[in-house]
Amino acid sequence: MTHALTDDVLSARAREPELFDLVYRSYASQVLGYLTARGVEDPEAVMQEVFLAVLPRLATVTGGLAGLRTFVFSVAHARIVDDHRRRRRAPVELPFEPDLDGREESSAEDEAMEQISPREVHNLLGVLPDDQREVLTLRLVAGLTVEQAAEVMGKSGGAVKQLQRRALIRLREQSAVKEYVMP
Repeated sequence: MTHALTDDVLSARAREPELFDLVYRSYASQVLGYLTARGVEDPEAVMQEVFLAVLPRLATVTGGLAGLRTFVFSVAHARIVDDHRRRRRAPVELPFEPDLDGREESSAEDEAMEQISPREVHNLLGVLPDDQREVLTLRLVAGLTVEQAAEVMGKSGGAVKQLQRRALIRLREQSAVKEYVMP
C-alpha cells in the first residue's frame, strides 16, 4: 500500500482497517519518542495501548489530520499519567544481582550511540519543572503545534508559548553553567 495519510484519506477511509495501518505508521515513532522522553517504564507496551485505544474511535475523530494528531497525543498523554500514577502506587524495586549481569565492555560505537540516546534527552529535560518538560516534549519530540500542545495539556496557546520560552531559557542557562564549570 502506498497511500499517505492525508485529510482526504482520513475522511474517505474512516471505517476501513487500512486506515489504522496508515495512522500507526504515521505516528508510532513520534508517540514512542514522546513516551520515552516522558519516562514511561515500558514505552513500547504503552504505545500499543495508545493505538488500541485510538483504533475503535478513528471514525469519530474530527478536525482532519490536525484533530487526529491531537487525539493520538491526548490518548498518549493520558497513558503517561496512568503509568506515573501506577508506579507511584506500587513501585517496583529489583535488587542488583552481579552474577546475572552479562554485560561486557562496550564498543566505541555503543558509547557514541549512548551519547545521543533518548535517555540523554530525558535527563536533559529532567531539570525542568513538569509543565515546561511536557511542553518541550509535546512540541519537539511529538512535533505538535502550539495549539495542539495546548489542547493536550488543557492550557491556552499563550501559556504553552510562555512555558516553552521559559524551558528553553532554563536549558540554555543550564548549558552555560556546565560550560563555565567544565573547561
